[in-house]
Amino acid sequence: MCLSATVSFTASALLTAGGAAIIVKAARSNWRYLPIGLMPLFAGIQQFSEGFVWVGMNTGDNATMTLGAMGFIFFTWFMWPFWIPFSVWVLEPSDSRRRPWLMAMTLVGIVFGLMLYIPHGFGTDWLVVTVNQNSLAYENSMLLDQFLPRWLTYTIYVLLITVPPLLSRYRHMRHFAVTVMVVVVLDVTFLRYAYISFFCLLAGLATLHLAWIILTNKCAEECPELFGHEASRPVASR
Repeated sequence: MCLSATVSFTASALLTAGGAAIIVKAARSNWRYLPIGLMPLFAGIQQFSEGFVWVGMNTGDNATMTLGAMGFIFFTWFMWPFWIPFSVWVLEPSDSRRRPWLMAMTLVGIVFGLMLYIPHGFGTDWLVVTVNQNSLAYENSMLLDQFLPRWLTYTIYVLLITVPPLLSRYRHMRHFAVTVMVVVVLDVTFLRYAYISFFCLLAGLATLHLAWIILTNKCAEECPELFGHEASRPVASR
């Protein structure tokens, strides 16, 4: 998290423990929930990585800082742009006309994420972490800066993490898209001095919305044939 190593590791422990419980619930309820069920766990690992960024910054250990930062932005730039559309794709019924669009966004997210993330591993010049107002700021260059204005890169990123849940047939996934959009607005409006770090913290907390969807099996309200109790049972038990 953006405030200190202690807070980062504490947030990581809470998200990781909660995420593990949600994964168990998702596996028992319906396998289609697993991709979104993994997201709180991923958020916990991301916060754990940022804890090591703080450790490296506080001790002057550049190797630890760089390793933690590379782990942190792995989720920021690479994972989320494709994992969110992929997760929504998995939830959709097989005959849904939304599935091709969701898969297309998943593939775009993979390519886009790789272009954002991989160049940072080629040298420390691509990754600069500073402390701004007691928060971590990732002042990094991007490969796409050579082709696109930064605002357009950010716009594509936001579209990849908000449009897929907005396209979902499930009302509660569309509500989750609104939750993510609120996170984006709060981050841009109030937290620009360390927007990447704060966005990932708030987005991590937003995954609790997904945990609620899984715990209450909200998808069953609109698609009982896939998410009802009978549909969720293993084939062998029928």
